[in-house]
Amino acid sequence: MGAELHISAHARAPEHVDVLILGAGLSGIGAACQLRMREPSRSVAILEARSSIGGTWDLFRYPGIRSDSDMYTLGYSFRPWEGADALADGASILRYVRDTAREHAVEGLVRFDHTALSASWSSRDAVWTVLAEDAGSGEQVLITCDFLWACTGYYRYDEGYCPVFADAECFRGEIVHPQHWPSDLDCRGRRVVVIGSGATAVTLVPALVAQGAAHVTMLQRSPTYVVSVPQQDRLARRLRRTLSPQRAYQLLRWRNVLQMIASFGLSRRAPRMTAALLKALVRRQLPAGYDVERHFSPSYAPWDQRLCMAPDGDLFAAISEDRAAVVTAQIAGFTETGVRLADGEILEADVIVTATGLNLLVLGGMELTVDGEHVELGDALAYKGMMLCGVPNLALTLGYPNASWTLKADLVAEYVCRLLAHMRDNGAKICTPRRPRGQLSRSPVLNLKAGYVLRSLESMPMQGARTPWRLHDNYIRDAMMLRHGPIDDEMDFSAPKPMPAPVEQASAAGEAPAAQAFSGIR
Repeated sequence: MGAELHISAHARAPEHVDVLILGAGLSGIGAACQLRMREPSRSVAILEARSSIGGTWDLFRYPGIRSDSDMYTLGYSFRPWEGADALADGASILRYVRDTAREHAVEGLVRFDHTALSASWSSRDAVWTVLAEDAGSGEQVLITCDFLWACTGYYRYDEGYCPVFADAECFRGEIVHPQHWPSDLDCRGRRVVVIGSGATAVTLVPALVAQGAAHVTMLQRSPTYVVSVPQQDRLARRLRRTLSPQRAYQLLRWRNVLQMIASFGLSRRAPRMTAALLKALVRRQLPAGYDVERHFSPSYAPWDQRLCMAPDGDLFAAISEDRAAVVTAQIAGFTETGVRLADGEILEADVIVTATGLNLLVLGGMELTVDGEHVELGDALAYKGMMLCGVPNLALTLGYPNASWTLKADLVAEYVCRLLAHMRDNGAKICTPRRPRGQLSRSPVLNLKAGYVLRSLESMPMQGARTPWRLHDNYIRDAMMLRHGPIDDEMDFSAPKPMPAPVEQASAAGEAPAAQAFSGIR
C-alpha cells in the first residue's frame, strides 16, 4: 500500500482531540473510562466502525455465546462483576460493557459507523491525522490527535476463516459460520454437524443440544484440551455476603490470577504431567470405555493453544446422554445430505456449522505512516507489548493469549495514563520507543500455536528477548513493569522539531521516488 494519506476532496475539515481511541469494544470503553478517571482534563473521542458499543460481544450472536475466561478477570479492574455466573453469556457481558460506558459518561464520546482508513504522524506538528469514513453519510472525516490509541483487538469483524470444502455447493441444507449466525436459523429437531474443535465449537454443541437439536456432532480434524469449570463460583457467593462488592471482586480476581499463573507455569514445566491430568479429568466425566485418547488428546502441549472451558461439563454431559458426539477425522468433502469423511463414512446433517476459526486484522486494517513512511507492522518491534519501536504517540491494546483479555487491557490503560501524565508534567509532546542497542532475538507477540495466529504471523508485531521489549505472559510481572516500573526506560521524550524540506529528485519518469518502507527496527 502507498505511504501517502489519500484524502478525498469531499473530506470535512479536521477537528482535534487530545486522545483518539479506535474501537468501542471491551478495550476501547475501558480505555476511555480510565482516561476519564485519571486524566479528566483531556479531550477524547472514540471511532467505532459498527453502529453500537460492545465489539465482539455485540457482533457474535451464535447460540451459547459466552466468555471463555472467568468474569472476575475478564471484567474491568475498576468495576466489579456482580453477575451470578463466573462464565457469563454474551448478552450479560454486553450489558456490563454498556453499563460501564454509561456510568463513566463515555457513551457520548463514540462516533458510530466511522471506520479508520489511515493514520499519518507528523513530527513537525506532533499530531496524528486520521482519515475515517462515515458510513452514514458516505463522507470522509479527518480527525487530528496528540495521541492515538488502537483498541481494535486483532479479529477481522467482516469475515471469519473458512477453508474450502470440496463439493460444498452440493449440500442441500444450510451452511453457516458462527461469526454470521442468521437470526432466523432454527435447529430444533434437526441434525447438526459443527466443524471445529475450538472454543466456539465447544460452546455451540451443548447450546444446540439444549435448544432441541435432534443430534449434534462435533467434527474435528484434531482434538483440543477441554476443561470442566463451575458455572458459578461458590467462594464468590460467600464473599459477597460479608464484603463490599469491590473488595470481594478484588479477592476473587487475585485468586483467579494466581491460579492461572500456577496452571500455566505447571503446563510449561511439566507438560506431560499436565496433559495426563487434563485427560484424567475428562475421562471421569465420560462413559466408561470412551476413547479419550482419540477425541480429547491433542498433539500439542497444554497452553500451546488456549484451553477450552465447558461450564459444569455441559459438553461432556451432552455426549454422555448420547445427544452429541465427537468425531475425529479428515473431511473429504460435502454431499447432498452431509459431510463425507476421508474413510468414506457420511455424517448426515441438515445444518453444517463451520466453526473453523477467525481471521486476524491488526489495527482494523488501517494504514499507518510516520513522516510519510509506511509502517510495516510485521517487522515492527513491540515495546512493553503495547507500543511500536520508532512510532511516536501510539499505543495498541492486545490482550493475553493465556489469560483474560482485560487483565492486559487494564494494565495498558493504566500505563498510557501514566505516560500522558509524565509528558504533561515534563512538557513533552512526543514519546517514541527508542531503537534498542544490539541485536535482539525475536518471537511473535502472540505466543500461541493456534491456526488463526499461525496464518497471520507476518502481519503481527514481534517482541524481543528482554524487557521492555517483551512481556512475560505473567500478570504479576507485567503489572510490576507497567503499573510501577519506570516510564522513561528506552523511551525518548521531545518537543516537535521542524522537518527538513523534501529534496526533489526526478526519476527517469520525471516523478519523485516512492518513500521507503518504515519498519520500526530491522
